[in-house]
Amino acid sequence: MFSRLQRFYTSIKVFADMVMLAVAFALAYVTRFSGIVPVTEGVPPWEDSLVSLLMVLVIFPAAFKQSRLYATNRSRTNTGEVFEVFKSTITATLILVAATYFARERYSRLTLVIFVVYAFVLVTCSRLAFRYVLSEIRRRGHNLKSILVIGAGELGQRVVETVEGHRELGFRVTGLLSLRPEKVGQYVNGVRIIGHVDDVERVLDAQPVDQVILALPLQDQAHVKRLMEQLALRTVDVRVVPDLYQYITLYGGLEEFGGLPIIRLQGDPMEGWSRVSKRAFDILFSLLAILVTAPLMAATALAVRLSSRGPLLYRQERMGMDGRTFHILKFRTMRVDAEHSGAMMARKDDPRRTVIGTVLRKYSLDELPQFFNVLTGDMSLVGPRPERPVFIEEFKRQIPRYHLRHKVKAGITGWAQINGLRGQTCIEKRIEYDLYYIENWSLLMDLKILVRTALGGFLSKNAY
Repeated sequence: MFSRLQRFYTSIKVFADMVMLAVAFALAYVTRFSGIVPVTEGVPPWEDSLVSLLMVLVIFPAAFKQSRLYATNRSRTNTGEVFEVFKSTITATLILVAATYFARERYSRLTLVIFVVYAFVLVTCSRLAFRYVLSEIRRRGHNLKSILVIGAGELGQRVVETVEGHRELGFRVTGLLSLRPEKVGQYVNGVRIIGHVDDVERVLDAQPVDQVILALPLQDQAHVKRLMEQLALRTVDVRVVPDLYQYITLYGGLEEFGGLPIIRLQGDPMEGWSRVSKRAFDILFSLLAILVTAPLMAATALAVRLSSRGPLLYRQERMGMDGRTFHILKFRTMRVDAEHSGAMMARKDDPRRTVIGTVLRKYSLDELPQFFNVLTGDMSLVGPRPERPVFIEEFKRQIPRYHLRHKVKAGITGWAQINGLRGQTCIEKRIEYDLYYIENWSLLMDLKILVRTALGGFLSKNAY
């Protein structure tokens, strides 16, 4: 029921957004070619804009989805909603410009600017109206379904928090039943414990309940059989929350395979279209970066050649996605014999560096060849920085969940790096930031990290 209602509300949002985008596209065409703005090259037939409209109706909703504008988020304020719409509109516009360029689709640049303004205004207004209507429905108490939670421990508390955090779905917890009699009368997140587990039939007779949720810990599963026998005689909906959430590490959840329910404790954060969109994003922007930085890379290569003997590029083994190793590319910043005595991390005032290498490392210019690693698919533009296999075994033993950073491709830059965690900084803190990025990934987040990197995020006092 929860997922069906959530899908229902999401479908309304998607439909409303697509309608607003189509209206904005039509208004932009009329505004541009109705005589309000002077037209010098004639008015193109509206049929020529159909391909652009179809691209808009695919790219913009996809960008909204990546920004989690279709996810339920009661904590987001109206201002936050407007800001997220603005950011995702800009992201979608950049993708649209790139797509029309590669597709050689003709369009009026002024029409595009007008469309973006209309789209932002119309989508924002429709979303604020949707939020207002939902708020009014909830405030007036229409179509609310009551839930009785059996279990007042940590798992029951989590159920209450989740239901209360999704009030727009029309559910409210009317009470809890506890296994501990001394807790009766107490409150859990504002909801009263109205009885003992043995009182379930009395409670169901005394008040209307639409749904019962069993939220008992593993050690108390012996009560479930008796409770299910009692509830089987009732018309109330029954659901069970398995006590496995403490084992869920990354992108866990419930899924179905051939009608068989399966609990996923650990999963792949990027599947299907998420993986396709990130790869397309990487290819597009790495090609652009190579074109823009080509003169700088040529100058850097010349400086490396003139400063010391040895190859221009340095290939070093690193560990990437799924624990596979690859050779990362860098401009050489150290002497050829820098690691004759074994692998070691760079350090402050490292005597192995060349004169030009000190400058390259300070400004991260030695990392520029990694755009080619992105093109070959070994790396991504944004992701956790890859480590050397020789150091990883030690990190895995010392730091819980370290291995989860290898669920995605390694990146040239990342959430940890733009927050100052480069070089010899706290590895535990770096892993915390890497996992936050993986759990909250979106194309908009990638773009944000790239912008912050370009505006100075590549500079660090810890870059040796």
